Amino acid sequence: MKTLDGILFARMVNFGAANLRSHVKEINDLNVFPIPDGDTGDNMLLTIMGGVHKDLDCEVLCEVAGRVSGGMLMSARGNSGVILSQFFEGIKNGFSGLHTANVREIGEAFRQGVKQAYGSVMTPTEGTILTVVREATEYACGQNTDTAEAFLDAFIKEAKASLKRTPELLPVLKKAGVVDSGAAGLIYILDGMMKAALGEDVSELTAAAEQTEELDLDAFDEDSVLEFGYCTELLIRLQNAKTDIPGFDVKVITDYLMTIGDSIVTVRNGSIVKLHVHTMTPHKVLGFCQRYGEFLKVKIENMSLQHNNTVPEKKGTAPAKERKKYGVVAVASGEGLKQTFREIGADVIVDGGQSMNPSAEDFIAAFDEVNADAIFVFPNNGNIVLAAQQAARLYKSSDVHVIESTTIGAGYAALSMLDTGSDDVDAIVDDLNIAMEGVVTAEISHCVRDAVIDGKEIHRGDYIGFVGKDVLAVSENRLTAVCESIDELNLSKFDFCILIRGNDATDREADQIKEYIETRYKNKEYYIINGGQDIYDYIIIAE
Repeated sequence: MKTLDGILFARMVNFGAANLRSHVKEINDLNVFPIPDGDTGDNMLLTIMGGVHKDLDCEVLCEVAGRVSGGMLMSARGNSGVILSQFFEGIKNGFSGLHTANVREIGEAFRQGVKQAYGSVMTPTEGTILTVVREATEYACGQNTDTAEAFLDAFIKEAKASLKRTPELLPVLKKAGVVDSGAAGLIYILDGMMKAALGEDVSELTAAAEQTEELDLDAFDEDSVLEFGYCTELLIRLQNAKTDIPGFDVKVITDYLMTIGDSIVTVRNGSIVKLHVHTMTPHKVLGFCQRYGEFLKVKIENMSLQHNNTVPEKKGTAPAKERKKYGVVAVASGEGLKQTFREIGADVIVDGGQSMNPSAEDFIAAFDEVNADAIFVFPNNGNIVLAAQQAARLYKSSDVHVIESTTIGAGYAALSMLDTGSDDVDAIVDDLNIAMEGVVTAEISHCVRDAVIDGKEIHRGDYIGFVGKDVLAVSENRLTAVCESIDELNLSKFDFCILIRGNDATDREADQIKEYIETRYKNKEYYIINGGQDIYDYIIIAE
């Protein structure tokens, strides 16, 4: 394959997503900490699925690359997902104005992808997906390949070698005994793209990639108008009784379809013809094609129904809020935590947290709801900051400022100190960043696999307390893990402490922790919140 066109590029992206889907659990399990928060695979899959469309059948490469990139930018979530979307955004830039691309142009597009991906991160970290995509691109571009398949083969070969080196570049990976999960996900995507480029049978993969969400049939009711017609796909077996199979020219079908529809694709493989058409009259397609054979598979979808499910009419929605000067968006999970953030000033809560990272599109919807001239955003999780920043760049209706709160504790401390009295946005942002200084957030969760971290043996089922990537305590008993974590923090150094209970915490256990604090740290100001969050049995905020 000397050149790449839009149809093949769309097919490659679709198969890349399908291949990733079949390895999602494997990618999720590459999380650094052995607690149930590995979601890199899910984030990357949801991101690339935003660029997957069943009817991407345009031959013009730059147009297809634009649609793929646009969908991924909006669907991006998690750090790896955002970086992946930015890589494809750069590829789109590299394909700008091109109907097709030769190998040199493909290499240049990948270089643009690397540049865009690095530019999306304020402080790029080596030993991650960034390193792997950069090293693989440099290697593939230096091999003087003459086909797209050879270029991808070189890219994948070096990407796999680079992936093995990631633990040497990032100590936290080496300590955990894993490779970078985002880079591993990228390689599965490229493996799937390679299969498509080689024309391999990937029917099992594409079946796995089918989205199974049920359509809301009420989105096309008794008074709806069929605006977009039907997406019609057929698989036909030519019949000797109906036509001369060796002499049959599929152009006969193509020419007819052009009279009743558009977005036409017809492919013949032996005695099987596969076709795709958008038409207002699918019965005519069936009638004409049955002159030459019988159907092996028929799929007819109401595109107006699909459109209404994707972009629902806003019937009966609440009127837009009155425009105000300042607004706040915060991310939280658990009803207690959400209510707490509302009480300290959040106008809109984006549902999310560890293992539940919101997309850029989720943030944009929240910005619309806030309807303010200046919006302050508190992601409250290190894996959500990039998605919030991407949404802020895409959003043009307000001046959006992402406060880089990487923990619930940092977000709580900053938002509780929000003061807009100066009427100076830059000064307000500076004050919020200062408010996060000196705040320590510890988390307690249970282990899902055996591991050795910081010289501490951790077994499946144990409870661990940690701050960032530093382990404070390990115990088979949750109460012990909480108390030892409190001691390692040394609460006497802090002015006050907040203990946030998770879903699995019990009243009796919370009372025991309360008694422990009151006995060991006399006169310490503290209080307990029933956060209702998952993953973390307790979150300790010390300030």
